[in-house]
Amino acid sequence: MSRKQISMVRKGLRMVISIVTLGVSMSADAGFLGLTGNTMSWKEEVLLHDGQIVVAERFYNLGGYPTIESRERAAVDQTVTFSLPGTSKKIIWKTDFRDSEPEANSLNLILFDVVKGVPYIATYPAGCIAYNKWKRPNPPQLLFKYEKEQWKRIGVAEFPAEPSKANVIVGRPATKLLQSFYTVEQVKKENQDIDTPEFKTILREAVKPGAAGSSVNCIELVQYKGTWIMPNDPVMRRLLDQQTK
Repeated sequence: MSRKQISMVRKGLRMVISIVTLGVSMSADAGFLGLTGNTMSWKEEVLLHDGQIVVAERFYNLGGYPTIESRERAAVDQTVTFSLPGTSKKIIWKTDFRDSEPEANSLNLILFDVVKGVPYIATYPAGCIAYNKWKRPNPPQLLFKYEKEQWKRIGVAEFPAEPSKANVIVGRPATKLLQSFYTVEQVKKENQDIDTPEFKTILREAVKPGAAGSSVNCIELVQYKGTWIMPNDPVMRRLLDQQTK
């Protein structure tokens, strides 16, 4: 092997070592910020309507990249653990984001609050399939009350007036900007660019079709033989019938 070839090999090895070192460093930083393999997590302060602050622990399982152009991996599910004010008790809310699951799920959190000792959460469907799974509610939000150790869906009339605005990070931060902990002010900053009303406030009136960014604009879909199609689509029905023969 000539001196030139040896020099090129050494240069290549230095580049490989540099890349590996950089990768280890990035992995270490990612682990510190709550990025570990196929998971993503962080903690955030939640400002309740009465001025109390509780901490929520948020945890995501991540899947692959939805498209070639995607920079963020798809969320498989999310678990949020809330600490109740003045107690050591914690309660959990979990949602699954896989559209292939027949159950109504795929919800994004808007707020968490406690009124007269009772926990409440507000959510909205994460996408059009989820909106159809939940029977196309309008206002396009799903509200829940914690009762008998489980989350029970309730209507707008039963949801207390005090909680009215988003007080958690809606969605999830960009992976490259993820922090391990968010204060109340940082939560507000994360949400400052949200302009779709159903993602930031509790709606008590129906939303008119055509409202910018609203789920009410989603095409109506029904599930047929494991696939979501438009209700009156004989071509898709025929194709699916042929596939299942």
